[in-house]
Amino acid sequence: MPASRDPRPCSIADTLAIVGEKYSLLVLREVCLGNGRFDQLVRNIGAPRDVLATRLRRLVDAGVLDKHAYSERPRRFEYRPTQAGLELEPVLMTLMAWGDRHLRKDDDRPMVVEHSCGDELVPTVTCASCGGEVRHEGLTAHPQSPGWSVAGPTAR
Repeated sequence: MPASRDPRPCSIADTLAIVGEKYSLLVLREVCLGNGRFDQLVRNIGAPRDVLATRLRRLVDAGVLDKHAYSERPRRFEYRPTQAGLELEPVLMTLMAWGDRHLRKDDDRPMVVEHSCGDELVPTVTCASCGGEVRHEGLTAHPQSPGWSVAGPTAR
């Protein structure tokens, strides 16, 4: 049984340890838009340079970004998303759509993303097996970590 203070084992928590810090998802937004140079990131995100440098190091170390030299004299780098970083792009699109729906008016959206079909992207999460849209009422959690139930730690 887990100790009384041990948190639930959770992939969400593990992911947030990498991308949940302030500015991390904004860095990913920018590199996915093609703005991977440090000065572009500082300008477009508004992060202090030292904080941004720390976030970039963490994202590179975690395998979310790659660092590529684009100039030898002076030595300068740009950041590009890895496959793992690109797999977070739908998360960014879903967060943007949520913010547009719940925090803004329709005419006050700062960006619209067009899908390759030519229409505006309206992201949805679907089941890979049946293609159905993921909705709260259609989900059932099955904890896989020993000593845990949906409600929390189980007694031995």
